[in-house]
Amino acid sequence: MGLLEIFWIMLWFFLFFIWIWLLISIFGDIFRSEMSGWSKALWTIFVIVLPLLGVLIYMVVHGSDMQQRSMAQAQAMEDASRQYIQEAAGTTSTADEIAKLNDLKSSGAISAEEFDAAKAKLLA
Repeated sequence: MGLLEIFWIMLWFFLFFIWIWLLISIFGDIFRSEMSGWSKALWTIFVIVLPLLGVLIYMVVHGSDMQQRSMAQAQAMEDASRQYIQEAAGTTSTADEIAKLNDLKSSGAISAEEFDAAKAKLLA
């Protein structure tokens, strides 16, 4: 087996891998979209029966919608992850703590000396 044959085998393998990834992305987008059930069924049949033509036409027709849905899903996942990390850490900022102390001082729950002591403790 020569070097050129190895190159061609690798090229075809990577193209096949990219094709599978593209099909999974398109099928995922078809079923994630807000199309009717019949539209989803017709797009699925079209992509299965005429794969290359179906994929190309789907990308032309729904490419921008596909991008928007992917970006919205990524943003939602990032927000959920950020919220979970903040809840798990359970920490608040020093400014938030000082604001809470100031509210307690304003309401008369703590004295000015207690406020100053707690503030010094937070800032230390």
